[in-house]
Amino acid sequence: MTPAELRAFEKDIEKVYETGAIHAPVHLRNNNEQDLCSIFKIYEIKRKDYVFSTWASHMHALLKGVPPEEVKKKILDGKSITLHFPEHNFYSSAIVGGICPISVGTAWGLKVSGSKSRVFCFLGDMSFLTGIASESIRYSINHDLPITWVIEDNGKSVGTPTEDAWGGETQEWYNIYKALGKFRKNFDITYYKYKMGYPHAGTGTFVEF
Repeated sequence: MTPAELRAFEKDIEKVYETGAIHAPVHLRNNNEQDLCSIFKIYEIKRKDYVFSTWASHMHALLKGVPPEEVKKKILDGKSITLHFPEHNFYSSAIVGGICPISVGTAWGLKVSGSKSRVFCFLGDMSFLTGIASESIRYSINHDLPITWVIEDNGKSVGTPTEDAWGGETQEWYNIYKALGKFRKNFDITYYKYKMGYPHAGTGTFVEF
């Protein structure tokens, strides 16, 4: 899908959500469509690869190849924050950092089985600074697992600046992990920063606390 198509999909969900037809949380994203398209293209993410995402996973699922009508149906069914499409090797979690150990376990399984597939785990900056993310990333470095961590930094932890909420600088930690994994063959980590227009959940204008 193109950036324009991703934007159009989120706008469509926004309109439906505002009618009250979706009786569950919805996490929309924008201003990072081009970044995501570039990542999926550069890494040549294939159907056999595994993608793990967060509670804001609509665009990841679409770029993984899940048909838009299937993604929309799940969202209308109230599953926006927990999209799973096993037939496309796509999974997500609404638990902060919860997808990290699952990603590592999958990568470990791929390594010991000799598979050529790869894991891609997408994390927001809030999840990236949690203890479970740190343990998972360091474990994947130590064991040189076939995993790429994609850090999506919008500078927010729900409605609070991430640096204020966690007392750490996202990019500094990214640089540390990048350096630790520099000489690993399979481990990889990448990072991009964007400014989110939508609020953490729902629609309207983002309000910072």
